[in-house]
Amino acid sequence: MEQRIDYYNVVPEALKIMMEMERYTKTTGIHRNLRELIKIRASQINGCAYCLNMHTADARKMGETEQRIYCISAWSECKFYTDAEKVALELTEYVTLIPTKRVPDELYQRVRKHFDERQYVDLILIINQINNWNRISISMGNIATEK
Repeated sequence: MEQRIDYYNVVPEALKIMMEMERYTKTTGIHRNLRELIKIRASQINGCAYCLNMHTADARKMGETEQRIYCISAWSECKFYTDAEKVALELTEYVTLIPTKRVPDELYQRVRKHFDERQYVDLILIINQINNWNRISISMGNIATEK
């Protein structure tokens, strides 16, 4: 499959808004490595090879280990993610699968033990941003390519 539409050129004003949100997410108090882990996990769930390829490469450039990248889909069974990372990854799964999972109060309370009110909102925005990118990328036919 080839990219179906050059959407950056068809609707540049919409993509400008997406890029502004992307810039905002980089200014949050959420550590950049955790942002990449969230993007990887959501992209795994959504099956977005294009975004997986991009964000695993970005995570490596930031110093993330191969072990942590490879095991992200089984984060709950690993001791090398922090409790804060684990709860953020769990939140990622619940938000990504919101039609069936929702975000239960119990999970919200566990997230809030590690993240303040603003950070919680920022986590939700980061999770939603990558889910949005995944859906755009898949719908437009973006594919992962070897570098």
